[in-house]
Amino acid sequence: MSQSWLLKNGRIIDPRNGVDRQGDLLVVNGAVAGPGEAATDGVREIDVQGCWIVPGLIDMHVHLREPGEEYKEDIVSGTRAAAAGGFTAVACMPNTRPVNDGMAVTILILQRARDGFARVYPVGAISKSSRGESLAEFADMKAAGVVALSDDGRPVRDSQLMRRALEYAGDYDLRVISHSEEKALGRHGVMNEGAVSTRLGLMGIPTAAESIMVYRDIALAEYTGRPVHIAHVSTIMSLDLIRAAKARGVRVTAETAPHYFTLTDEAVAGYNTNAKMNPPLRSEPDRLAVCEALADGTLDAVATDHAPHSTLEKEVEFDLAANGIIGLETSVPLTLALVRQGLIDEKRFVELLSVNPAGILGVAGGSLAAGVPADLTIIDPALEFDYTQDTVVSRSRNSPFLGWRLQGRAVLTMVDGRVMYDLHQRCEQHSS
Repeated sequence: MSQSWLLKNGRIIDPRNGVDRQGDLLVVNGAVAGPGEAATDGVREIDVQGCWIVPGLIDMHVHLREPGEEYKEDIVSGTRAAAAGGFTAVACMPNTRPVNDGMAVTILILQRARDGFARVYPVGAISKSSRGESLAEFADMKAAGVVALSDDGRPVRDSQLMRRALEYAGDYDLRVISHSEEKALGRHGVMNEGAVSTRLGLMGIPTAAESIMVYRDIALAEYTGRPVHIAHVSTIMSLDLIRAAKARGVRVTAETAPHYFTLTDEAVAGYNTNAKMNPPLRSEPDRLAVCEALADGTLDAVATDHAPHSTLEKEVEFDLAANGIIGLETSVPLTLALVRQGLIDEKRFVELLSVNPAGILGVAGGSLAAGVPADLTIIDPALEFDYTQDTVVSRSRNSPFLGWRLQGRAVLTMVDGRVMYDLHQRCEQHSS
């Protein structure tokens, strides 16, 4: 039986149920208690004055690296980092070794996740081995437990295959997540094409490499009547296309990552490989457009695209370095910066990191309604901390935000009524 908890004096923000109030929240036997309900045995009280109590955060785009590259991250270490960042659930991309394109890898991931610190929702591959040649077995993966489909890291270049993927996925109520990239335009490119790439003497990737494929996948979603989700959006043109498509009633949703609304390609200066990613960091006008799109609803979710790499892949020449950064532990403070700047409000923050990811993936969460499993996050929006090598929980350290002074963080993360992370060590944490 789970411990019962009384979270006292917090600001409860639950947009799905129209709640934004100061008060207490009771958790009984792993579930959010209803009005008038009381615990039948001892209750552990935690005073969360000055903090927010929100539905558990859900990161719909992470790379846990298991199976195949556990030296970078594994499911236990990745979910530990997730809990430390305030996430009660993560959706893991299929570009593992082997690729998650069938039942066996999906089952393995879910088995390993039993020892983790957050719920794990596997995403299956669109195509076999993510090679873009033939569709993977959607029915088998759905039966095994995948919640969405993606060849993330590789675009589906064959438009007919992408069309069939959308149609077939719809039959199984699975969302297709598009990695929108026209590879030929960005061939040999290692950063955003522009003044900074010219100054550094690096081959660039034009913004059109993203927006061309966003246009194609929106067109296919419109033609088939099936939904599509656009991952890690980074450009003005992509946002304009998504905004216009939504206005026409196309079933398109989209996400961005904190680095795209926080950094620009200037972060690559000094050939900083921790600022190398795909899609690459863009220009200041693109960054501002991403901020605007988060505010006006064009973008539906913030996802980290958490991509751990070791020094073997990052401490090399910029051209040779792997793409990607870790992000689970910095997502909350970086997104809270938008709240402090007045670009989004607290309700929108919770929608972007909890309510909408749950809805897009079709998974439980995003709510603090009575009776639902107590997946919740307690956030101190004023707490400042230094993000350093020594404080990183992830197995990898590839972050451009190392050395930053950040404000706002999760101080307690609860999954199914069990405390998985407690910054202040006020109660026992789960251990594998």
